[in-house]
Amino acid sequence: MSASWLTHLEHQWRSLAWKPWLQYFSSKHTLVRYDSRGCGLSDRDVRDVSFEIWMRDFEAVADAAEFDRYCVLGTCQGGPVAMEYAARHPDRVSQLLLYATYTRGLARRPGRSSAVRQGQVLLDMLQLGWGDDSHAYLQVWASLFQPGGSLEHLRSWSEQQRLSTSAEMAAKLFQTTFDVDVQQSARRVKCPALVVGLEHDTLVPLEESRLVASLIPGARFVALNTNNHMLLQEEPAWPRLISEFEAFLKEPAATEAGDPRERFAGLTSRERQVLEAIARGLDNAEIASHLHLSEKTVRNHITRLLDKIGVEHRYQAIVIARDAGFGQPRKTAV
Repeated sequence: MSASWLTHLEHQWRSLAWKPWLQYFSSKHTLVRYDSRGCGLSDRDVRDVSFEIWMRDFEAVADAAEFDRYCVLGTCQGGPVAMEYAARHPDRVSQLLLYATYTRGLARRPGRSSAVRQGQVLLDMLQLGWGDDSHAYLQVWASLFQPGGSLEHLRSWSEQQRLSTSAEMAAKLFQTTFDVDVQQSARRVKCPALVVGLEHDTLVPLEESRLVASLIPGARFVALNTNNHMLLQEEPAWPRLISEFEAFLKEPAATEAGDPRERFAGLTSRERQVLEAIARGLDNAEIASHLHLSEKTVRNHITRLLDKIGVEHRYQAIVIARDAGFGQPRKTAV
């Protein structure tokens, strides 16, 4: 999950805005999260919070997780990072889940002068009322994120502000989003993508989410009827969101050769057994023992099956074999 604005790995489990999301994804999937630099449990005293630094941080987290392929979830500010990563690493991203996000920041949109001025006003209000749940300016911010929320939601948002970062760092992070433009990268995304837009969202207009879906080849677009930027678990749009997520995550991930069945149609029964063992993570000696073959025979089978399915390396065979159902069932990582 690419980091969004103002994260705190521990507090978000208490956040009324984030808790439903975390409970859903962590109960059904392997959820990998991190705090962006300047926020939460990451280093606070940092100077560089550029978009490229966000990308390097996400790449570092993804490498450390050591998944072969995985679904990436990007919400709001995290969406551009998710799209850029998918474009740069098409071999690693199986699916993209994009929620209330955009490809272009305020300074890149039509009427950008007005949009940037509005953004600056929001930044000024943010810094004036930082972390004070009784401050009128903070209430304006809360009304943008969850206008349907209760007083407790406002207090939860205020607590997250105080714990996540300073007002100055929050402003720097927000300003970085102004000049984001990943439109070209979105066009290079090769994996299946689900884009969810919100019909009455004041932070990310619906047309920006529509633009995301139009740029990513073959993306599915879903519009939800809500006034909230972060859905409330009690509103009708929430179960619709979950059902869309579930249906999308159950779809087979894309492979370079299209229909996975076409890759394996020419394999012999023995080659399919070897591929099954490879997908389970067995090495050549273990495969030989399991199938009562010599290691030389196993190597010969592997050489032939790699050629038949059109890949050069063993790890590539593991990826597409698991996507096609070989080996142990994979956890979905987001």
